Amino acid sequence: MPLLASPSLAADLGSRLRRTVAMLWRRGYALPPGRLGEVCLGGALPLEAVLEAVALEPDLEIQAGLVVGCGAAPRGDVAERASRHAEASSRYLPATLAFVRTLVRTSPYVLAVSVAGSLASGGFRASDDVDLNLVVEDGRRHLAYVALNALGLTHALRFRGKPVDAHTARPLAPRLMTANLIIERSQCFPLARQDEDMAYELLVAQPVHGIRLWQEVVARNPALLDHFPQLLDKPAPWAVERPAALPGWLFPRALDAPARLLGGAAWNYMQWTRRRSPEALARVAYVRRTMAPYALFERPS
Repeated sequence: MPLLASPSLAADLGSRLRRTVAMLWRRGYALPPGRLGEVCLGGALPLEAVLEAVALEPDLEIQAGLVVGCGAAPRGDVAERASRHAEASSRYLPATLAFVRTLVRTSPYVLAVSVAGSLASGGFRASDDVDLNLVVEDGRRHLAYVALNALGLTHALRFRGKPVDAHTARPLAPRLMTANLIIERSQCFPLARQDEDMAYELLVAQPVHGIRLWQEVVARNPALLDHFPQLLDKPAPWAVERPAALPGWLFPRALDAPARLLGGAAWNYMQWTRRRSPEALARVAYVRRTMAPYALFERPS
């Protein structure tokens, strides 16, 4: 007997899957049926339900093992990323967890860290950088940005042979660790954005440090659960909680102003190096739109 015997149930699941597939495609990737069911809008679905709903849904199809919109332009690179993720990430995940341990030990104002981007979503390749989300003490966003990038530069020197693309090329060493989202603790309660894209960002990111704080963010922003109930019992298999080795008084709020100047200069320099790469500039613009209103170094409108 079909799982979706009710036409209304089939239509509901089809709509949820269409919206999820469209959201993933905007982010530049697609997922196989099993993984798509795990991250489906409105709650997780078993593999059998996803396969049956896709078969009944005229706007969806399975292409190279991935669920995409019907008639979507073939994206062989997306399928290749998915198939090679385990191999490509095997070296970089341990290095990422070691980096986070060092970051939180030397930066006591960093309260929580999660891994975002392709390393978390399942499409990592060696030329990618590793995106990190941070929650920090109030008044220390720019300080955290500078600390992450300074530490990231020394860390990247160990990976000089890393493949690069327009996004990761750097003068001294390839970019490896990068800030995707840095928000202050007070900005979490409540979050200014509780839409499906922000909820998905939290769902797909893998918490590493400050697990209880990430859980509190979800609990105190219940609208996130309307989009993805899966957030309520999200596991944290990459958790590496470590206490800070330095006292917080070494990093007063007053340091954030000079850090903003230094970090802003470095950020603007990196945009200058991308000036001849429309693809890289478009990617930066897209990421900043998805991170609004939390993006650092916003220019006055």
